[in-house]
Amino acid sequence: MSRIIRSLSVIGLSVWLAACAQVQTTQSGLVGVNRTQTMSSLVSEAELNQQAETEYRKILSQAKAQGALDTPAAQTQRVQTISRKLIAQVGTFRPDARNWAWEIHVLKSGEVNAWCMPGGKIAVYTGLLDKIQPTDAELAAVLGHEISHALREHAREQVSRQMAAGIGLSVLSAITGSQAVSDLGSSLTNVMFTLPNSRSNETEADRMGVELAARAGYDPRAAITLWQKMEKAGGGGQPEILSTHPSSQSRIADLQQASQIVLPLYQGKK
Repeated sequence: MSRIIRSLSVIGLSVWLAACAQVQTTQSGLVGVNRTQTMSSLVSEAELNQQAETEYRKILSQAKAQGALDTPAAQTQRVQTISRKLIAQVGTFRPDARNWAWEIHVLKSGEVNAWCMPGGKIAVYTGLLDKIQPTDAELAAVLGHEISHALREHAREQVSRQMAAGIGLSVLSAITGSQAVSDLGSSLTNVMFTLPNSRSNETEADRMGVELAARAGYDPRAAITLWQKMEKAGGGGQPEILSTHPSSQSRIADLQQASQIVLPLYQGKK
């Protein structure tokens, strides 16, 4: 039996590998993000975007029921204004993203967090605004970073990796008759809110984020002070956003380098 399982696992992995494609989701920009990504055709961009839409609606519905959606109004307007300026620049990296159904909402919560789901579904928690007290440029840095994750389809890339890791279990379940139905929504939630991003994904989002900010008229150097504030914010703990966005001194050094590359874009806007 074990020999059969191993053979079928190899076959299953071969099928998964055949379904993968090497893609470049974005143009490189001035910051030179040009890594080739591996995506599985078993997780299409359209399917993941649709699932993100469904999950986003659930989150917004829950927040609205709790009186926690888009309040206070002044914070919501600020977040939306900065976000729209950044979104206006996404064509630099990905022309088709100009036509995404972008949405920006503020969720009243003590968590220091912000995210952008596939397809451009953005949320910022009031805890980030209240506890970090970011300047507009610092807020542009965190929003640009999250938007860049969506532009690069990092969630789809991670779900593809999860599928590769789990394919042996799926084959085993099929053989033994146990129920193992792929749950794309659960995978997306896990990727968005639980699993840490890879170092390469974080670096790409950092670099693209500072370029988006600079092109939108925000000082890209604010990304450095923003992440320094994030690291100090938790006292003995850690802000929620850093649980999926690890920070380090090497990250700060990379941000310093990237911000200098795009600084002329910002200075040209002044």
